[in-house]
Amino acid sequence: MSLFGLKFGKKKLKEEERQLQANNRDFNLQFEYANNTIKTSKYNFFTFLPLNLFEQFQRIANAYFLFLLILQLIPQISSLAWFTTVVPLVLVLAVSGVKDAIDDFNRHKSDKHVNNRPVQVLINGMLKDEKWMNVQVGDIIKLENNNFVTADLLLLSSSEPHSLTYIETAELDGETNLKVKQALTVTSELGEDLQKLTEFNGEVKCEAPNNKLDKFTGTLTLQGEKYALDNEKMLLRGCTIRNTEWCFGLVIYAGPDTKLMQNSGKTTFKRTSIDRLMNVLVLVIFAFLALMCLILAIGNGIWEYDKGYYFQVYLPWAEGVNSASYSGFLMFWSYVIILNTVVPISLYVSVEIIRLGNSFYIDWDRKMYYPLNDTPAQARTTTLNEELGQIKYIFSDKTGTLTQNIMCFNKCSINGKSYGDVYDMSGQRVEINENTEKVDFSYNQLADPKFAFYDHSLVEAVKLSDVPTHRFFRLLSLCHTVMPEEKKEGNLVYQAQSPDEGALVTAARNFGFVFRARTPETITIVEMGETKIYKLLAILDFNNVRKRMSVIVRSPEGDLTLYCKGADTILYELLNSSCESLKEETTEHLNEFAGEGLRTLVVAYKNLDEDYFQDWIGRHHEASTALEGREDKLSELYEEIEKDLMLLGATAIEDKLQDGVPQTIETLAKANIKIWVLTGDKQETAMNIGYSCNLLNDDMEDVFVIEGSTSDDVLNELRNARKKMKPDSFLDSDEINIQFEKSSKPPKILPDEQANGVYGLVITGHSLAYALEGNLELELVRTACMCKVVICCRVTPLQKAQVVELVKKYKKAVTLAIGDGANDVSMIKTAHIGVGISGQEGMQAVLSSDFSFAQFRYLQRLLLVHGRWSYIRMCKFLKYFFYKNFAFTLVHFWYGFFSGFSAQTVYDEWFITLYNLVYTSLPVLGMSLFDQDVDDRWSMLFPQLYVPGQQNLYFNKVVFVKCMLQGIYSSLILFFIPYGAMYNTMRSDGKAIADYQSFALMAQTCLLIVVSVQIGLDTSYWTVVNQFFIWGSLSVYFAITFTMYSDGMYLIFTASFPFIGPAQDQRSQKEATSTLTQETPASDQHPPLWLCLLPSAWLWSTHYVWEKHAAKITFCHNGNVFTK
Repeated sequence: MSLFGLKFGKKKLKEEERQLQANNRDFNLQFEYANNTIKTSKYNFFTFLPLNLFEQFQRIANAYFLFLLILQLIPQISSLAWFTTVVPLVLVLAVSGVKDAIDDFNRHKSDKHVNNRPVQVLINGMLKDEKWMNVQVGDIIKLENNNFVTADLLLLSSSEPHSLTYIETAELDGETNLKVKQALTVTSELGEDLQKLTEFNGEVKCEAPNNKLDKFTGTLTLQGEKYALDNEKMLLRGCTIRNTEWCFGLVIYAGPDTKLMQNSGKTTFKRTSIDRLMNVLVLVIFAFLALMCLILAIGNGIWEYDKGYYFQVYLPWAEGVNSASYSGFLMFWSYVIILNTVVPISLYVSVEIIRLGNSFYIDWDRKMYYPLNDTPAQARTTTLNEELGQIKYIFSDKTGTLTQNIMCFNKCSINGKSYGDVYDMSGQRVEINENTEKVDFSYNQLADPKFAFYDHSLVEAVKLSDVPTHRFFRLLSLCHTVMPEEKKEGNLVYQAQSPDEGALVTAARNFGFVFRARTPETITIVEMGETKIYKLLAILDFNNVRKRMSVIVRSPEGDLTLYCKGADTILYELLNSSCESLKEETTEHLNEFAGEGLRTLVVAYKNLDEDYFQDWIGRHHEASTALEGREDKLSELYEEIEKDLMLLGATAIEDKLQDGVPQTIETLAKANIKIWVLTGDKQETAMNIGYSCNLLNDDMEDVFVIEGSTSDDVLNELRNARKKMKPDSFLDSDEINIQFEKSSKPPKILPDEQANGVYGLVITGHSLAYALEGNLELELVRTACMCKVVICCRVTPLQKAQVVELVKKYKKAVTLAIGDGANDVSMIKTAHIGVGISGQEGMQAVLSSDFSFAQFRYLQRLLLVHGRWSYIRMCKFLKYFFYKNFAFTLVHFWYGFFSGFSAQTVYDEWFITLYNLVYTSLPVLGMSLFDQDVDDRWSMLFPQLYVPGQQNLYFNKVVFVKCMLQGIYSSLILFFIPYGAMYNTMRSDGKAIADYQSFALMAQTCLLIVVSVQIGLDTSYWTVVNQFFIWGSLSVYFAITFTMYSDGMYLIFTASFPFIGPAQDQRSQKEATSTLTQETPASDQHPPLWLCLLPSAWLWSTHYVWEKHAAKITFCHNGNVFTK
């Protein structure tokens, strides 16, 4: 049952397998599948207040102030009016509550809009308009062009040939390129015949609802026949139908069971190092608060025992208090209330405002806007800004991150001969430039005019009907998953899910093997002008484990052939032994291609025996229709048939560097940031790119290559590298070795080790697998972290995440991962900060990231400008905030020694209420949002200014203790100077001015002036906003003070405004100003108040000189000092 939106009752059993029948609601209802209603809102009218308050009081700060409020309601210990806590607490709760209410109201509107969308449902042989919320599992619905997909559907038929359906998946994965889905042949025959669709009674068995967008396993049973279902036949909710007039689909998952809704769970919450430090410091402050309250409570007990007991006629004890010790106990809690402002509630609100403001600066930065595809930089989270100023390690993908991921077919090797280079008449290789003559493809009417190739000998081989060359391009035109789109005759557009496939199919197209069309059972190729239709018998899919793809086709002549393409390390193990000599020649060409930074693939084929194939395809059908272990069974079958392949050659695709990558890497290296490249490319390609983008250079002492094939080999190679970089690391006196001797367990955090030069490290994926094992990971991280650059090649997505996790585990450093593809998502989520590049591989990396932009070069501005400013601003904010609150609160502590430890406050209660909320909030926010020690140009020009953030020099435990001591020192001056100035002092008319209200007003005025001067000293970059906030806050204070302390306010609200006249009285007294100047006789007896600014002034002067010096002389290189 449901009560006020909360559901109670029997818990639904976990679904193991889904079974449904088309057009049979009665059958499907017995399983109690969810209908298509979605609910993303959290509250309703009745539950909002209790649920929202419950959520907010789960925050320690809010719960702490609620506890204080409860204490204030106890008359025996309440020393402050209730509003001093209620006003700030209610304000914070109200702001957060209103924000949550607006967000949830918008979610309600969105839910209502989506649930009420119209859709055509097939009911009793007729199409009826229904709302989305009324659609149920097993219904057949009709979608038209540009319609949103209602639920997760099995595609039955469409208006396009062979029941193709084009979809856009932007809402699912952010990708805007069209994808193609295709129905089973048996269901595509249904067309739009409503009679046939109504009679369709197929039964589907499939996996339970899950969040895997790229996988679906199921079977369709129709008329006794069983058909395999996979993700290529599914239309998922969140997609949009494009370029398709109509299509019909069977609802498999609805509402909350759809993959879109299954993916709407909470993401991992990342916290910054400053957040973690603040949590520790808050606990320290709580302990300090308890210590102060204990001292004052003991003092009260002693005072009441020694003095107060005998003056009960004049100062009676509170009701129920019958001993000095009990009085001390009550005073402990009274002082907890008074001194609670050492941890003000406004601290947490201010931190979030600062982070939000600095996030907007990233969004608004035009220098990080990429106009070619209209992509601005985006801060996708507002909680990690200052962490950008502390990055020590960057983990970067290569393809699409350092390179453009726009692939061009550049070279190839066919039957031992290399093509792609251009030679002159003397046989010398000529460098290709814009003046080099291109191959003329005008003889091919279906050629892509954008394709460019310069080696004429390859065209001649094709025209001469060279068998290996024809077979090579035939393979490229058949072995892929590209879908063609031909709206006009001859105007072919390929929809490829990866740029590599698109480049290879386009190359085959231009050399006369044009991929023209495909159906679920056929592929149509135009070979040298002749149209041929190949029967597509099986597709052996690519994945990150197999690293290859194969197709099995039957030619028009009846020949059975398997065509395969994949990584050389994989395919070489599958070749027939007769290919050894060709393999050696091809390997030479591959090394040449990789040395030029090209991406390579090896292609091979195999002629199949008819009898064997019929047996194999039968077993393949059984495996493909299995609901359990389908992938493992298929993988075994793929391994079985992909053996004894015949080598054809290799392809080489060029992927150029993005603009500004070498300069960006050089700048980041100067900022003492270590860069690790994690790529799936082969070693030679990765190293060549490393040299191209200034990661590796000839000035390095050495570049170690770790390529051991066993665990022992890898261990020896890593140790030899470490021994060369730091021989002392093997001595017993080494710091890390000493830690090992003291404990059998490896140390949790490894200190940084300095090598005796600049080194690089390259490690292959095979060796990395051994190095990531438990007994070798410590050796890997010690050796790799001493190197300036690390390149890991042939790595899997899982290994990328493992490498990042390894550095996080053993190094006290902030990590950043940057990538552009789905294979980078795990790495991006693992790092402290994830950055996504919106490139050619879709938006999956962006959707998982914390920050995103379009080009790698923008990373230096994100870190050196926005990151550094955010870190410095947050550190200045925290230092000032803790200082001003210690100075404010500890005046109460000193006052306790002069008030019989009675828990009387120094200040007026309204001043206590407004101090953090009004009088001091805007100036510190102004500094925290606008302050700059140097401008963005200097920050980029001198990246060494970034180093203090890596070392966390601007705010740490030592800095906090200094702020605490400065606050204590200031509180002493702020109490004793006004106290001494007013002690036994007479007015000019002979009347005493040493009353409590006058002293309170003087103390709080002095406090506000001092902290305002302090914020001025802390500000490095003055703007109109800073001036307005500081002077405005002081003006507001004096305006409120003279208003609240007026006779009129006292007469109207006597109980709330007990202070009457002190502001007007002190305005005319010289003693009131003697605390700030040395122009009156009072200053001859008492030190001036500006003594409390001496530490700040000294620190400001030294920092000012250092900053100016750092800005002028910032770095040394090769013994030369560069100045500006």
